[in-house]
Amino acid sequence: MTDPCSAAFAIPGDIATLTGGYIYERRLLEGLRALGHDMQHLELPASFPDPDPAQMAQAVAALRGVDPARPLILDGLVFGAIDTRGLAGVRAPVIAMCHHPLALESDLAPARRDHLFRTERDNLELARHVLVPSPHTRRILIESYGVPAGRITVARPGTDRPRLPPAPVAPPLILSVGILHPRKGHDILIEALSQLPELDWQAVIVGNPWDTAHAARLARLAAASPVAGRIRLAGRVSADELERLYASASIFALATRFEGYGIVFDEALAHGLPIVSCRTGAVPDTVPPQAGLLVPPEDAQALAEALRALLTDPARRQQLQRAASDAGHRLPGWDRTAREASRVIQQIAADDRPAGGAGMGD
Repeated sequence: MTDPCSAAFAIPGDIATLTGGYIYERRLLEGLRALGHDMQHLELPASFPDPDPAQMAQAVAALRGVDPARPLILDGLVFGAIDTRGLAGVRAPVIAMCHHPLALESDLAPARRDHLFRTERDNLELARHVLVPSPHTRRILIESYGVPAGRITVARPGTDRPRLPPAPVAPPLILSVGILHPRKGHDILIEALSQLPELDWQAVIVGNPWDTAHAARLARLAAASPVAGRIRLAGRVSADELERLYASASIFALATRFEGYGIVFDEALAHGLPIVSCRTGAVPDTVPPQAGLLVPPEDAQALAEALRALLTDPARRQQLQRAASDAGHRLPGWDRTAREASRVIQQIAADDRPAGGAGMGD
């Protein structure tokens, strides 16, 4: 067996940031190190995908400084936005990490969306390989960005087993987890909950205030809701508190406008929670049909009706709970994610190794 080779992983800002993408990359970095790879962690400016010229120059210089013998995994917030000419000067073989194309983000001005599409499309031509979290993102890159199928590997996120047994509270807790950003659709969820005043429930929305203006808008929407006393915007919580909330919940709800994968859905399945979400992006591929109710995005009334169906029919809710629990038990761990990425790194290192020369891990 080939010895694990050296590689690098470039990530913008604090790797401990609480988003699905950062959790994925932190666990991947840890997993690759556990497999024996000498992984250089390169911290780039946190401003990506919107760096100023000085930060762009700093990132390009850092990437150009990576040893060409180290395959370089480049985070999608950077890869999709970095100057193409700067990226072309990077000597290390680049492995793009694409959770979902940046041009598919919510609330982008048309000119900004077009710029991100063109930049990411051009940059993908420079990547030796691409890692994606889902078959859905793989299809987008093939069909809309022209990436050859053979240059894309799906490295599905892993899942940790719950640390607490289910202990649902009364009234039933509807739990939503996702950064406070327009794409996550918490505004739609609040609107849907506002249509259920006659039912008995409580709701908690957990999420890092990624977009401060949107977080403030959500607070105003919740305060103005006729059910304001039953909706709690918890913001960022500790891992222990999040585990307690999952154990206490009866329903997981996320009115997302788009997901390249959606790690929180796997977390909900692992905790045996029926899911109410939207038929968009990778969600239908991630949420088994027996374990959730999916409605069109941007449709608060349809979301409210799905929540109503589970709140008023305990037998149906229990049926979805059992299916969610069964699906959750079958989810892979993070070790498999690392092994998929490791195979890509090893193959690129082998392809670049001089004929008859020593391996990088030798």
